[in-house]
Amino acid sequence: MDTPQDTALMRALTELPGPLPARGVIHIAIRHTDRFTVVGNDLAQHPTLSTTAVGLAVRIQSLPQGTEVGIKALAARFPEGEKLIAAALRELEAHGYLQRARTRLPNGRIVTRTVFCNQPAALLRPRAVAPLPQRRPAAPQTPAPQIPEPEPPAPEPPAPEPPAPEAAAPQAPVPTDVQHDHAPRDHAPQDHTPFVPLVPPPTASKPPRPPLPHPRELTTELDRAATALLSDLRRHAHQLVLSENDIRQLVPAVAAWFEREAHPDTIRHTLTNDLPHPLRHPAKLLKHRLTVLLPPPLPDPHDLAAPARPRAVVTPFQTCDGCERAFRAPAPGQCRDCRVQHGPTQSAA
Repeated sequence: MDTPQDTALMRALTELPGPLPARGVIHIAIRHTDRFTVVGNDLAQHPTLSTTAVGLAVRIQSLPQGTEVGIKALAARFPEGEKLIAAALRELEAHGYLQRARTRLPNGRIVTRTVFCNQPAALLRPRAVAPLPQRRPAAPQTPAPQIPEPEPPAPEPPAPEPPAPEAAAPQAPVPTDVQHDHAPRDHAPQDHTPFVPLVPPPTASKPPRPPLPHPRELTTELDRAATALLSDLRRHAHQLVLSENDIRQLVPAVAAWFEREAHPDTIRHTLTNDLPHPLRHPAKLLKHRLTVLLPPPLPDPHDLAAPARPRAVVTPFQTCDGCERAFRAPAPGQCRDCRVQHGPTQSAA
Protein backbone atom coordinates (compact mmCIF):
# COMPACT_ATOMS: atom_id res chain seq x y z
CA MET A 1 0.00 0.00 0.00
CA ASP A 2 2.93 2.32 0.54
CA THR A 3 4.26 1.81 -3.03
CA PRO A 4 3.62 5.00 -5.03
CA GLN A 5 1.66 4.46 -8.23
CA ASP A 6 1.07 6.77 -11.15
CA THR A 7 -2.68 6.51 -11.63
CA ALA A 8 -2.63 8.70 -14.72
CA LEU A 9 -0.14 6.38 -16.41
CA MET A 10 -2.11 3.28 -15.47
CA ARG A 11 -5.32 4.87 -16.73
CA ALA A 12 -3.62 5.64 -20.04
CA LEU A 13 -2.55 1.99 -20.35
CA THR A 14 -6.16 0.87 -20.08
CA GLU A 15 -7.15 3.18 -22.93
CA LEU A 16 -4.63 1.70 -25.39
CA PRO A 17 -6.37 -0.29 -28.18
CA GLY A 18 -5.51 -3.89 -28.84
CA PRO A 19 -3.68 -6.42 -26.69
CA LEU A 20 -0.59 -5.20 -24.90
CA PRO A 21 2.74 -7.08 -25.16
CA ALA A 22 3.65 -9.28 -22.24
CA ARG A 23 7.17 -7.86 -22.00
CA GLY A 24 9.23 -5.06 -23.42
CA VAL A 25 8.45 -1.41 -23.77
CA ILE A 26 4.90 -0.12 -24.15
CA HIS A 27 4.52 3.24 -25.86
CA ILE A 28 1.96 5.83 -24.85
CA ALA A 29 2.19 8.25 -27.78
CA ILE A 30 0.56 11.64 -27.21
CA ARG A 31 0.61 13.99 -30.17
CA HIS A 32 2.69 17.13 -29.66
CA THR A 33 1.10 20.45 -30.54
CA ASP A 34 3.98 22.81 -29.68
CA ARG A 35 7.65 22.75 -28.64
CA PHE A 36 8.64 19.50 -30.34
CA THR A 37 11.41 18.29 -32.65
CA VAL A 38 11.12 15.55 -35.28
CA VAL A 39 13.93 12.99 -34.88
CA GLY A 40 14.40 10.23 -37.42
CA ASN A 41 15.01 6.60 -36.54
CA ASP A 42 18.25 6.66 -38.55
CA LEU A 43 19.65 8.83 -35.77
CA ALA A 44 17.71 7.50 -32.78
CA GLN A 45 18.52 3.85 -33.69
CA HIS A 46 21.95 4.39 -35.22
CA PRO A 47 23.88 1.12 -34.81
CA THR A 48 27.34 2.62 -34.25
CA LEU A 49 26.75 5.99 -32.58
CA SER A 50 27.07 6.08 -28.80
CA THR A 51 24.16 7.09 -26.61
CA THR A 52 25.95 10.31 -25.69
CA ALA A 53 26.39 11.21 -29.35
CA VAL A 54 22.72 10.46 -30.13
CA GLY A 55 21.50 12.54 -27.19
CA LEU A 56 23.84 15.38 -28.11
CA ALA A 57 22.63 15.30 -31.72
CA VAL A 58 19.00 15.48 -30.57
CA ARG A 59 19.83 18.41 -28.32
CA ILE A 60 21.65 20.28 -31.12
CA GLN A 61 18.77 19.57 -33.52
CA SER A 62 16.29 21.11 -31.08
CA LEU A 63 18.25 24.36 -30.67
CA PRO A 64 17.33 27.42 -32.77
CA GLN A 65 19.54 28.83 -35.51
CA GLY A 66 22.58 30.73 -34.34
CA THR A 67 22.90 29.03 -30.94
CA GLU A 68 26.47 28.45 -29.83
CA VAL A 69 27.24 24.71 -29.90
CA GLY A 70 30.94 24.69 -29.15
CA ILE A 71 32.51 22.32 -26.65
CA LYS A 72 32.61 24.87 -23.86
CA ALA A 73 29.07 26.08 -24.56
CA LEU A 74 27.69 22.52 -24.48
CA ALA A 75 29.68 21.65 -21.36
CA ALA A 76 28.00 24.56 -19.61
CA ARG A 77 24.56 23.08 -20.48
CA PHE A 78 25.22 19.38 -19.76
CA PRO A 79 26.64 17.55 -16.75
CA GLU A 80 29.12 15.72 -19.03
CA GLY A 81 32.67 17.03 -19.21
CA GLU A 82 34.41 18.64 -22.17
CA LYS A 83 36.28 15.45 -23.11
CA LEU A 84 33.10 13.36 -23.38
CA ILE A 85 31.33 16.10 -25.36
CA ALA A 86 34.32 16.49 -27.69
CA ALA A 87 34.35 12.74 -28.33
CA ALA A 88 30.61 12.77 -29.11
CA LEU A 89 31.05 15.69 -31.53
CA ARG A 90 33.81 13.79 -33.30
CA GLU A 91 31.48 10.80 -33.67
CA LEU A 92 28.78 12.98 -35.24
CA GLU A 93 31.36 14.59 -37.50
CA ALA A 94 32.68 11.21 -38.62
CA HIS A 95 29.16 10.01 -39.58
CA GLY A 96 28.27 13.21 -41.46
CA TYR A 97 25.76 14.68 -39.00
CA LEU A 98 28.07 17.53 -38.02
CA GLN A 99 30.52 19.67 -39.93
CA ARG A 100 32.81 22.27 -38.41
CA ALA A 101 34.58 24.77 -40.65
CA ARG A 102 36.83 27.66 -39.71
CA THR A 103 35.97 31.05 -41.21
CA ARG A 104 38.05 34.21 -41.17
CA LEU A 105 36.13 37.40 -40.36
CA PRO A 106 36.94 40.75 -42.00
CA ASN A 107 38.78 41.86 -38.85
CA GLY A 108 41.18 38.92 -39.11
CA ARG A 109 39.61 36.84 -36.34
CA ILE A 110 39.08 33.14 -37.05
CA VAL A 111 35.79 31.60 -35.85
CA THR A 112 34.31 28.10 -36.11
CA ARG A 113 31.01 27.62 -37.97
CA THR A 114 29.02 24.47 -37.14
CA VAL A 115 26.57 22.91 -39.63
CA PHE A 116 24.21 20.12 -38.51
CA CYS A 117 22.20 17.86 -40.86
CA ASN A 118 19.52 15.51 -39.57
CA GLN A 119 19.78 13.18 -42.63
CA PRO A 120 23.35 13.10 -43.96
CA ALA A 121 22.58 10.12 -46.22
CA ALA A 122 20.03 12.21 -48.13
CA LEU A 123 22.73 14.72 -49.10
CA LEU A 124 24.59 12.08 -51.11
CA ARG A 125 21.75 11.42 -53.53
CA PRO A 126 19.72 13.84 -55.71
CA ARG A 127 16.39 14.91 -54.40
CA ALA A 128 13.29 13.05 -55.66
CA VAL A 129 11.07 14.98 -58.05
CA ALA A 130 7.64 14.54 -56.47
CA PRO A 131 5.34 16.93 -58.40
CA LEU A 132 6.08 15.34 -61.81
CA PRO A 133 3.19 12.78 -61.72
CA GLN A 134 0.74 15.62 -61.08
CA ARG A 135 1.66 17.30 -64.36
CA ARG A 136 1.05 14.21 -66.52
CA PRO A 137 -2.77 14.52 -66.67
CA ALA A 138 -2.39 18.17 -67.59
CA ALA A 139 -0.04 17.38 -70.46
CA PRO A 140 -2.64 15.73 -72.79
CA GLN A 141 -4.83 18.85 -72.46
CA THR A 142 -2.28 20.92 -74.37
CA PRO A 143 -2.27 18.71 -77.52
CA ALA A 144 -6.06 18.15 -77.25
CA PRO A 145 -6.90 21.17 -79.44
CA GLN A 146 -4.24 20.01 -81.92
CA ILE A 147 -5.83 16.57 -82.44
CA PRO A 148 -9.12 17.78 -84.03
CA GLU A 149 -7.22 20.26 -86.26
CA PRO A 150 -5.64 17.61 -88.52
CA GLU A 151 -9.01 15.77 -88.81
CA PRO A 152 -10.75 18.31 -91.14
CA PRO A 153 -7.94 18.31 -93.73
CA ALA A 154 -7.65 14.54 -93.43
CA PRO A 155 -10.47 13.66 -95.93
CA GLU A 156 -9.29 16.24 -98.49
CA PRO A 157 -6.10 14.52 -99.71
CA PRO A 158 -6.81 11.24 -101.58
CA ALA A 159 -3.65 9.64 -100.37
CA PRO A 160 -4.01 7.06 -97.59
CA GLU A 161 -1.50 8.95 -95.45
CA PRO A 162 -4.13 11.01 -93.52
CA PRO A 163 -5.95 7.91 -92.21
CA ALA A 164 -2.65 6.71 -90.76
CA PRO A 165 -2.43 9.54 -88.25
CA GLU A 166 -6.20 9.14 -87.65
CA ALA A 167 -5.67 5.49 -86.88
CA ALA A 168 -2.87 6.42 -84.57
CA ALA A 169 -5.05 9.03 -82.94
CA PRO A 170 -6.51 6.62 -80.33
CA GLN A 171 -2.98 5.66 -79.38
CA ALA A 172 -1.85 9.29 -79.36
CA PRO A 173 -2.39 9.84 -75.60
CA VAL A 174 0.32 7.29 -74.79
CA PRO A 175 3.14 8.75 -76.97
CA THR A 176 1.96 12.32 -76.41
CA ASP A 177 1.89 11.68 -72.68
CA VAL A 178 5.39 10.32 -72.85
CA GLN A 179 6.47 13.08 -75.21
CA HIS A 180 5.03 15.79 -72.99
CA ASP A 181 6.32 13.96 -69.95
CA HIS A 182 9.84 14.87 -71.05
CA ALA A 183 8.98 18.54 -71.25
CA PRO A 184 8.41 19.06 -67.54
CA ARG A 185 11.41 16.82 -66.87
CA ASP A 186 13.56 19.21 -68.92
CA HIS A 187 12.27 22.09 -66.84
CA ALA A 188 12.30 20.10 -63.61
CA PRO A 189 15.80 21.20 -62.51
CA GLN A 190 14.51 24.76 -62.34
CA ASP A 191 11.91 23.86 -59.72
CA HIS A 192 13.55 20.80 -58.14
CA THR A 193 17.29 21.23 -58.27
CA PRO A 194 19.57 18.46 -56.99
CA PHE A 195 21.48 18.85 -53.80
CA VAL A 196 23.89 21.78 -53.75
CA PRO A 197 26.73 21.86 -51.22
CA LEU A 198 26.17 24.29 -48.37
CA VAL A 199 29.58 25.87 -48.91
CA PRO A 200 30.15 26.34 -52.67
CA PRO A 201 33.70 26.48 -53.95
CA PRO A 202 35.07 30.00 -54.41
CA THR A 203 34.72 31.36 -57.93
CA ALA A 204 36.98 34.39 -57.68
CA SER A 205 40.71 34.05 -57.35
CA LYS A 206 42.04 34.89 -53.93
CA PRO A 207 44.39 37.87 -53.64
CA PRO A 208 48.02 37.00 -52.94
CA ARG A 209 48.98 36.95 -49.31
CA PRO A 210 51.16 39.81 -48.10
CA PRO A 211 54.81 38.90 -47.52
CA LEU A 212 56.20 38.32 -44.06
CA PRO A 213 57.60 41.59 -42.67
CA HIS A 214 61.37 41.94 -42.36
CA PRO A 215 63.47 44.55 -40.51
CA ARG A 216 65.80 46.87 -42.33
CA GLU A 217 68.73 45.15 -40.63
CA LEU A 218 68.49 41.93 -38.62
CA THR A 219 71.06 42.57 -35.93
CA THR A 220 72.26 40.04 -33.38
CA GLU A 221 70.28 41.73 -30.59
CA LEU A 222 67.04 41.66 -32.59
CA ASP A 223 67.56 38.01 -33.55
CA ARG A 224 68.20 36.99 -29.94
CA ALA A 225 65.19 38.91 -28.57
CA ALA A 226 62.81 37.60 -31.28
CA THR A 227 63.95 33.99 -30.78
CA ALA A 228 63.48 34.23 -27.02
CA LEU A 229 59.98 35.70 -27.37
CA LEU A 230 58.81 33.00 -29.82
CA SER A 231 60.30 30.18 -27.74
CA ASP A 232 58.59 31.52 -24.60
CA LEU A 233 55.08 31.65 -26.12
CA ARG A 234 54.22 28.09 -25.02
CA ARG A 235 54.47 29.20 -21.39
CA HIS A 236 51.64 31.65 -21.96
CA ALA A 237 49.57 29.48 -24.39
CA HIS A 238 50.18 25.74 -24.45
CA GLN A 239 48.83 25.51 -28.03
CA LEU A 240 51.69 27.62 -29.40
CA VAL A 241 54.38 24.93 -29.52
CA LEU A 242 56.69 25.90 -32.39
CA SER A 243 59.46 23.92 -34.00
CA GLU A 244 62.94 25.32 -34.54
CA ASN A 245 62.22 25.70 -38.24
CA ASP A 246 59.04 27.69 -37.51
CA ILE A 247 60.92 29.95 -35.11
CA ARG A 248 63.63 30.65 -37.71
CA GLN A 249 60.96 31.63 -40.23
CA LEU A 250 59.10 33.92 -37.81
CA VAL A 251 62.14 35.63 -36.27
CA PRO A 252 62.38 38.35 -39.00
CA ALA A 253 58.71 39.28 -38.50
CA VAL A 254 59.11 39.64 -34.73
CA ALA A 255 62.33 41.60 -35.31
CA ALA A 256 60.36 43.99 -37.53
CA TRP A 257 57.97 44.59 -34.60
CA PHE A 258 60.93 45.25 -32.29
CA GLU A 259 62.41 47.61 -34.87
CA ARG A 260 59.19 49.61 -34.75
CA GLU A 261 59.63 49.87 -30.95
CA ALA A 262 56.78 47.49 -30.04
CA HIS A 263 56.95 46.31 -26.41
CA PRO A 264 57.48 42.54 -25.86
CA ASP A 265 54.29 42.34 -23.77
CA THR A 266 52.35 43.94 -26.65
CA ILE A 267 53.70 41.39 -29.13
CA ARG A 268 53.02 38.50 -26.73
CA HIS A 269 49.43 39.65 -26.11
CA THR A 270 48.78 40.01 -29.83
CA LEU A 271 50.01 36.48 -30.57
CA THR A 272 48.33 34.68 -27.65
CA ASN A 273 45.02 36.53 -27.28
CA ASP A 274 41.74 34.87 -28.38
CA LEU A 275 43.20 31.75 -29.98
CA PRO A 276 40.84 29.51 -32.03
CA HIS A 277 39.92 26.09 -30.67
CA PRO A 278 41.20 23.70 -31.83
CA LEU A 279 44.42 25.29 -33.13
CA ARG A 280 45.81 23.01 -35.83
CA HIS A 281 48.51 25.21 -37.40
CA PRO A 282 50.02 27.57 -34.80
CA ALA A 283 52.85 28.72 -37.07
CA LYS A 284 50.43 29.82 -39.80
CA LEU A 285 48.30 31.71 -37.27
CA LEU A 286 51.34 33.54 -35.89
CA LYS A 287 52.53 34.36 -39.40
CA HIS A 288 49.11 35.81 -40.25
CA ARG A 289 48.93 37.94 -37.11
CA LEU A 290 52.51 39.18 -37.40
CA THR A 291 51.83 40.24 -40.99
CA VAL A 292 48.32 41.70 -40.78
CA LEU A 293 48.60 43.38 -37.36
CA LEU A 294 52.04 44.93 -37.90
CA PRO A 295 51.99 48.41 -36.30
CA PRO A 296 53.27 51.45 -38.22
CA PRO A 297 56.66 52.92 -37.31
CA LEU A 298 56.70 55.54 -34.60
CA PRO A 299 56.75 59.11 -35.94
CA ASP A 300 59.74 61.42 -35.48
CA PRO A 301 59.50 63.66 -32.38
CA HIS A 302 59.85 66.70 -34.64
CA ASP A 303 56.73 65.60 -36.51
CA LEU A 304 54.75 65.56 -33.25
CA ALA A 305 55.65 69.21 -32.45
CA ALA A 306 52.99 71.79 -33.16
CA PRO A 307 53.62 73.60 -36.44
CA ALA A 308 54.96 77.16 -36.01
CA ARG A 309 52.45 79.84 -36.81
CA PRO A 310 53.47 82.34 -39.47
CA ARG A 311 54.51 85.64 -37.85
CA ALA A 312 52.77 88.76 -39.03
CA VAL A 313 54.98 91.34 -40.73
CA VAL A 314 55.18 94.43 -38.45
CA THR A 315 56.29 97.76 -39.86
CA PRO A 316 59.01 99.26 -37.57
CA PHE A 317 58.87 102.66 -35.96
CA GLN A 318 60.90 105.51 -37.51
CA THR A 319 61.76 108.99 -36.18
CA CYS A 320 60.73 111.85 -38.41
CA ASP A 321 63.70 113.92 -39.57
CA GLY A 322 61.65 117.14 -39.48
CA CYS A 323 59.50 117.02 -36.33
CA GLU A 324 61.19 114.20 -34.42
CA ARG A 325 57.84 112.40 -34.18
CA ALA A 326 57.65 108.59 -34.28
CA PHE A 327 55.80 106.96 -37.12
CA ARG A 328 55.73 103.55 -38.82
CA ALA A 329 57.58 103.22 -42.09
CA PRO A 330 59.80 100.60 -43.71
CA ALA A 331 62.71 103.10 -44.01
CA PRO A 332 63.83 106.31 -42.20
CA GLY A 333 62.45 109.66 -43.49
CA GLN A 334 59.75 112.20 -42.74
CA CYS A 335 56.23 111.64 -41.53
CA ARG A 336 53.23 112.34 -43.65
CA ASP A 337 52.57 115.81 -42.22
CA CYS A 338 56.13 116.93 -42.83
CA ARG A 339 56.03 115.59 -46.36
CA VAL A 340 52.80 117.48 -47.05
CA GLN A 341 54.09 120.68 -45.43
CA HIS A 342 57.67 120.76 -46.66
CA GLY A 343 57.30 118.72 -49.76
CA PRO A 344 56.99 121.67 -52.25
CA THR A 345 59.95 123.59 -50.78
CA GLN A 346 62.17 120.52 -50.82
CA SER A 347 61.11 119.71 -54.31
CA ALA A 348 61.81 123.34 -55.37
CA ALA A 349 65.21 123.25 -53.69
